[in-house]
Amino acid sequence: MRKSAYLGLYIIIAVLLVLPFVVPNSFYLDLAVRMAINAIIVLGLNLLMGFAGQISLGHAGFIGIGAYASAVLPSHFGWHPLAAMLTGAVAAAALAALVARPIFKLKGHYLAMATLGLGIILSIAIRNEAQWTGGPDGMPVLPMGLFGFELSTDRQWYWVVAALLVVATWATINLIDSPFGRALRALHGSEVASQVVGVDIVRYKVAVFVLSAAFASVMGSVTAHYVGFVTPNLAEFFHSIELVTMVVIGGMASVYGSIIGAVLLTALPQALVSFEGWETVAFGTILMLCMIFLPRGLVPTLAARLGKGG
Repeated sequence: MRKSAYLGLYIIIAVLLVLPFVVPNSFYLDLAVRMAINAIIVLGLNLLMGFAGQISLGHAGFIGIGAYASAVLPSHFGWHPLAAMLTGAVAAAALAALVARPIFKLKGHYLAMATLGLGIILSIAIRNEAQWTGGPDGMPVLPMGLFGFELSTDRQWYWVVAALLVVATWATINLIDSPFGRALRALHGSEVASQVVGVDIVRYKVAVFVLSAAFASVMGSVTAHYVGFVTPNLAEFFHSIELVTMVVIGGMASVYGSIIGAVLLTALPQALVSFEGWETVAFGTILMLCMIFLPRGLVPTLAARLGKGG
């Protein structure tokens, strides 16, 4: 593995260790938790989009599966939160495996529309099953307990998601430097050439889609327990677009680009509140300028300009 990858991971660990002691109040700690949650989801999505070259416009649907598994199963059936989280991840992975083969026979706009349709179906199902999910109003989520200890404060949740972010980053770095990761990059470069050298492109497409769905579902469960309430907005199309934007702005096929994109686009709406009604215009302008001047994404473009590679 490249030393620079290890260096980036060490920097992340150092920042995470120091951050809770320097933030001025609980608002910023809450923001840091949400940044870390988004970063883990985007790491998984970037494996699919950046490394494998497959688009997903319905990824928020998998977040909804995890969130509502953690809300419905403990509340209605008395399941332990960890069992509900695992069940949600398995359900999301199983659904991804089921639909991946027909969906990934498509390409380009057709693939985008298929994944969009999947996300919309999941969102509608969550919204319409009001007797279980609370419908458009959402439903409360029971607290998460770990080894007899109940997670309740922002600081406690911060350490949990910080640990998850470190593990997810380490796992992603190792994955992309493995034969599996090299196969994904080959698939992104040319499917025909990949097939010629013996890469089973269907199997790898399915595998990375399942993996990214499981990432999203687990963090959907974490979000549900952290917030203590879930609504169908978690599974909405616009949430999927936010996640895709984080991947693109941070940098396609960049592990640290995923994290930087998630951090920036989670914090940016809070930084623009002073525009008083013009937040959306300012937000769109910033994204447009990023795409014009940083076309490969923030991290790869800056790294290339600094002479360190893509």
